[in-house]
Amino acid sequence: MKFYIIHGPNINLLGLREPTIYGKENYEALVQFIKNQCDAKQIESVFFQSNHEGDLVDYIQAAYGDADGIIINPAAYTHTSVAILDALKAVGLPAVEVHLSNIYERESFRHHSYAGMACIKTYYGMGFDGYKEAIAYLNDYIKGQNTKKSET
Repeated sequence: MKFYIIHGPNINLLGLREPTIYGKENYEALVQFIKNQCDAKQIESVFFQSNHEGDLVDYIQAAYGDADGIIINPAAYTHTSVAILDALKAVGLPAVEVHLSNIYERESFRHHSYAGMACIKTYYGMGFDGYKEAIAYLNDYIKGQNTKKSET
């Protein structure tokens, strides 16, 4: 099994950016945490982070035919990007959205997620543990889908 782990703008500044909201650990620590979670479940993890919307769209498209699922934290593009929504819908892979902070305890504009409209589940406000939950959920979901396909 292979997951693309996609991060949007400013996630590369974890540890520096608003540590009271996002925590004090840096992006490299997040990547290592996710990699460890995936390795424990024998899932290959491929990471990508960009501050550019088009690059994120290109990478989502690259997942088609190469990945079994996507875990995405679109960051600020969560609330603005129809392009990311359309890319997720176009590739048709199961995707789980993750946010380190609780988007519903923040500014009202953060309460809406375009990307989430194409995702099977969203985790928010759990810090790094949201990724642990997302990996487990997506893994179980895909295995369940594969079981259903083999029964038909």
